[in-house]
Amino acid sequence: MDENLREIVLGLVAAAITASAGWLARTSLWRRKLRRRQRFFGMPENSSCLLVVPKDPGISEWSVAPNDVFALLELSALIKECGARADVVAHDAARQGFGERTEFCLGGPASNRRMAAHLGSLLPGFSVIADGQRPVDFTVGGERYRAEKGAVEHVLLARLTGGQDRAEARPVFLICGQRSITNQAATRYLVRHHVRLARQYGRNGEFCLLLKVVNSEAYGPDVVELVADVTRAATTTPA
Repeated sequence: MDENLREIVLGLVAAAITASAGWLARTSLWRRKLRRRQRFFGMPENSSCLLVVPKDPGISEWSVAPNDVFALLELSALIKECGARADVVAHDAARQGFGERTEFCLGGPASNRRMAAHLGSLLPGFSVIADGQRPVDFTVGGERYRAEKGAVEHVLLARLTGGQDRAEARPVFLICGQRSITNQAATRYLVRHHVRLARQYGRNGEFCLLLKVVNSEAYGPDVVELVADVTRAATTTPA
């Protein structure tokens, strides 16, 4: 009886040690992933970030387009995972510099005054061309990217530090789409692929990606393809 009891006790102890080791390993892995995410987005524990929202161009009163609201919700979940907090500010009320805290800026320059300022100072090689009532066109690197509403639309996704000390400055994320649904698509792309982007460009690296949203009329913001990395062309002042 004593021998059986000893084997049972030893089995319970071994099971407890194994479970504890597994829990510690999973916790350590989760913490490493969290730290990488916090470094890439520039949002350590208890920090704050800025969400700059545009005005819906289709409404005379100040209002945020539904797809931009959905994009803000996805960003809010990401911010919460990092243990940070967000301040939501209208585009014409965000009168401050950048680099002190992470910023997510959504919308085109026509509906977001701060986006227009960022494009002019940080991405001189990228331009937005309005063409009457149809969605705007993008030009970068000598190429013009037209939008076919509901079929093929584009959005710029950029992570920039404005030439400041990259080890200290918090990044600015620009999400500039031809329509509001493309802003949501780029936000979802960023949330889903931030691990790969961090590996490719480094935790302090800058990038400027042109994405294509395919058949949003049928698939919404879910089908997104990478068109090109336009970092060099967008950050270079054209001759």
